[in-house]
Amino acid sequence: MFNRNKPYNDLPHLPPLVEVESKNILKKAIAANKALARMSMCCKQLPNEAILYNTLFLKEAKDSSEIENIVTTNDELYQALSSDRKISDPNTREVLHYMDALWRGMKLMEKNKVLTSRSFIEIVNTIKENNEGIRSRPGTTIVNQKTKEVIYTPPEGIDVLHTLLKNFEEYINVKSDVDPLIMMAIMHYQFEAIHPFSDGNGRTGRIINILYLVLTNLIEHPMLFLSKYIIDHKPEYYSKLKNVTEKNDWESWILYMLEAIEETSLHMEKKILAIMDLMSKTKQEIRGKCPSIYSKDLLEILFQQPYCKIKFLENAKIAKRLTASKYLQALEKIGILDSVRVGTEKLYINVEFYKLLKD
Repeated sequence: MFNRNKPYNDLPHLPPLVEVESKNILKKAIAANKALARMSMCCKQLPNEAILYNTLFLKEAKDSSEIENIVTTNDELYQALSSDRKISDPNTREVLHYMDALWRGMKLMEKNKVLTSRSFIEIVNTIKENNEGIRSRPGTTIVNQKTKEVIYTPPEGIDVLHTLLKNFEEYINVKSDVDPLIMMAIMHYQFEAIHPFSDGNGRTGRIINILYLVLTNLIEHPMLFLSKYIIDHKPEYYSKLKNVTEKNDWESWILYMLEAIEETSLHMEKKILAIMDLMSKTKQEIRGKCPSIYSKDLLEILFQQPYCKIKFLENAKIAKRLTASKYLQALEKIGILDSVRVGTEKLYINVEFYKLLKD
């Protein structure tokens, strides 16, 4: 019997002992899969994958951290990526570590071809910059931040957590006839319920979601970012999680996650198409107003992230320092870029690209 004030050491193992492929769920899964496939195809049309990783994923890192009340701004993050200035804000550092954690998880998954507890530990350690691993101390509780009321007490005891994680690994790595999107929804609840770490569980769980979809070949790039949807529907997210625990209501939870996947995929497709359209317009503007400096490589550098600087052009072998400076000044003169001082450095912001990413 579940008691929110006591460790939930009787958390049921996977798979759930209820129907997880009801008519409603299967209908929603078809729509979610279609939207995800369209988004994945759209990603492949971008000329440079760095556009995805340095801009769209950074937004996910920010949103995922914001769910855990780690708040920074888009501008601080983009400047941190571009500037040589030391990052002093701890929240900005932690958000950037989220990006590092995803790439670490991707490398481990590509090497091992499975998702393992060891990988999860490396992911959370990268996020938190520590080596704590699986929590061993008793007393962890999840509380309502406003009322301070205990809403959930996760399992505790190192042996209990290892057993639950072993079951979790087996469930996600053994081939199943269940739709992978339904599987992802189930595993996301279970990881949140196990709560194996003292901190960083939510962010680690959302990275595992992305890795699982790459592992099951539903997406080629780690590009399904659910955090914005969760922020926009946060009360529902927590109530659906709670209802699985207290009422065994898996259907409502799975439907919520499938809706999140569908809506996020449609949003991402729209965003990627808008980036491609802006790239095309920017290309025509440079070729029309500054034809002597245009190159495909220069255009792509301008869209790898909103901020650019002379060093980026040098590193890409587009131009040497003096010429690179003249290129960026010319682009500022025609209104594509706007210069700003960040510490002792001069950065150039891609004005319309920055606006697009903020929307």
